[in-house]
Amino acid sequence: MAEKTLLTKEGYEKIVAEHEELVSVKRKEVAERIKEAISYGDISENAEYDSAKNEQAELEERILKLENMMRNAQIIEHDELNLEFVNVGLHVTIKDLETDEVVEYKIVGSTEADPFEGRISNESAIGKELLGKKVGEVVPIEVPDGSVLQYEVLHIQKK
Repeated sequence: MAEKTLLTKEGYEKIVAEHEELVSVKRKEVAERIKEAISYGDISENAEYDSAKNEQAELEERILKLENMMRNAQIIEHDELNLEFVNVGLHVTIKDLETDEVVEYKIVGSTEADPFEGRISNESAIGKELLGKKVGEVVPIEVPDGSVLQYEVLHIQKK
């Protein structure tokens, strides 16, 4: 059985939209480029043809990947989220007890993770340790250099 892809509703909708764009628009554009490159004649030494074929292969690979994600999606229902514990789909505000720095993250499945946007994976070091924690709990998190940072869970919310 295929592994489930954990997604928020927003993340699932993004994947569906990207899939539709690739299938309905990008496929046609690439097909046109291939058709145009073939019109130039001998395809054995045709850089435009080779480039378009490579683009087509990458496009089809991405489409297949998105279809697999949609097929195996486990969508986190926003209404069913319990604010008592940190869980996928929730925003959590934490405080570094050493530096007093406060940050907010949204815990998401690995497919949606984007640390620069404040979206961390439930499989990341921080995400794993935060799951199941309550407001007020202190969470020790080991970072790549081997040191352990202490974070306090300040707030859990839906947005």
